[in-house]
Amino acid sequence: MNAPEPATARPDAAEVKTADIAMRRVKRYLADHTDERDIRVVVGGDPDDTLAIPRSAVELLARVLAHMAAGQGVTVVPAHAELTTQQAADILNVSRPHLIGLLDAGEIAFRKVGSHRRVRADSLLEYRRRDDQTRREAADELTELNQDMGLY
Repeated sequence: MNAPEPATARPDAAEVKTADIAMRRVKRYLADHTDERDIRVVVGGDPDDTLAIPRSAVELLARVLAHMAAGQGVTVVPAHAELTTQQAADILNVSRPHLIGLLDAGEIAFRKVGSHRRVRADSLLEYRRRDDQTRREAADELTELNQDMGLY
């Protein structure tokens, strides 16, 4: 069975502008309506045609719009999806050999299907979260050392 191809959106200039406006409106709505679990959206201006969308999906939409407004491509991958090593490397923006090193070192969980490695998206994202945290802590430590030494 082939791994699913992640859905990717790379915005053009017009979409960046539209995403920025939409993101601001969605974030403002979420901030003003903190108690709502489901968000009702009117479709096509017809009040009789509304959708109820879970708040968590609208919050995710706001994050997608924020990346698009910054001109960044966005990839949506289900947490349970199994990725090829190339897809996983692309998501981390590293080479495939580097990713395989991380897998073999036990940094990211994977399973083998025959001779092929498959990486669960949630394992990959957990690794990225841990790696980002480690990088932030190292940057904070360097900043503190610079300040202690008077090297702002």
